[in-house]
Amino acid sequence: MRYIKFVSKIVFYLFLFCNVTPSLHAQRKCELKEFPELFKSKKDSKVDNEKKKFFFVAPYLGYQPATGFSYGGITQYIFKGKQDDERFSEIYAIAKYSQKKQLLIDVVNNVYLKDNAILLNGDYRYYIFTQSNYGLGTDVIPYGSDTGDFKLTDIEQQMDYNYIRFHQLVSFRVKKNLYLGGGVHVDAYSKIKDKLLDVANGITTYHYDYNTAHNYDTEKYSVLGASINALYDSRDNSINASKGTYVNFNYRFNPAMGSSQGQSGVLLTEFRHYFPLSKTSKQHVLAFWAYGQYVTSGTLPYLNLPAVGWDQRGRQGKGYTQGLFRGNNLVSFETEYRFPILCSELVSGTVFTNVVTVSDQGRLPLFHTMQPALGIGLRVLLDKGTRTNIILNYAQGHKSSGYYLNTDESF
Repeated sequence: MRYIKFVSKIVFYLFLFCNVTPSLHAQRKCELKEFPELFKSKKDSKVDNEKKKFFFVAPYLGYQPATGFSYGGITQYIFKGKQDDERFSEIYAIAKYSQKKQLLIDVVNNVYLKDNAILLNGDYRYYIFTQSNYGLGTDVIPYGSDTGDFKLTDIEQQMDYNYIRFHQLVSFRVKKNLYLGGGVHVDAYSKIKDKLLDVANGITTYHYDYNTAHNYDTEKYSVLGASINALYDSRDNSINASKGTYVNFNYRFNPAMGSSQGQSGVLLTEFRHYFPLSKTSKQHVLAFWAYGQYVTSGTLPYLNLPAVGWDQRGRQGKGYTQGLFRGNNLVSFETEYRFPILCSELVSGTVFTNVVTVSDQGRLPLFHTMQPALGIGLRVLLDKGTRTNIILNYAQGHKSSGYYLNTDESF
């Protein structure tokens, strides 16, 4: 109850702040300014507001709960064709090494071809990883009188493993804004080491108990499948939307492959909507995001179950460390208000709140236990032609929190 009252007060004051801020700039118009212009003379400071490509390379220094501090390099290429109505395409790659001795390489592509007629959407990863497990369901963090002096370390079980992901979709436009297609999916886990596991002495882990109960190997496994996809996208800018709607349905089928892989089906649903709140500033936006992933048939090995923070860009469920909540079905909702802090929109801000719920088959139904979080963030405009920002968010959840440093908006 005390936590709910605290959240209510914070949301109330943020609501007041968000409604006052737009009026600060309402009486005057400012020229947009991007970060590189700070290092140019007035003579050389002209920037093309309508340019159709942006290339960004920079060293990376960041922090997330699942990795701790990490450093490396990041590159991003945003582009579109010659026609004004063509959509922005993006190729994004990051390689980093963390204080937890993790090596993480991510490559994401969202590329439009042939005047928006074809859409490529890919997610490739190679991780030498260590990530703790916390059990199944969102009730792993208790509420009320059961909370006491609870700490995440009370239920934490550390694990090392290597992970390879190859997800690639190809979709074709069938009507304006509507795409249909399919893809291939590979998730491979190897060199799995449960650091607390000691079967000889009767000490088991969440991962070991689940996988042995469902006849999966406990040291390595893969999940191979194919999917069909339906996507609707009316956003004005896929990099930083100020209006429009995004809807995605993806059904993945993983066929049985002898003793190494059982049959399973997984449905992913996603809905985003953006309400513009100003006629003069595209940075005044109220955004909504609903994300769901459901095991519709069969079973998956433990690490491939739906889990918080494992979406394509790792932005879902801020405030909770990646993988903290895991189970057969997952749903999250997030609301975000974005607003300029400087009239030039060089610096802008955001306030957001989200909630996550995860089921545990046969024990905990979806929506029975929900874990909320709220947060604030800053943005610095890197490129005004594509409206690309570098963003820093802080989110506070229930017994969990985190900082997040990225490019682009969270959704």
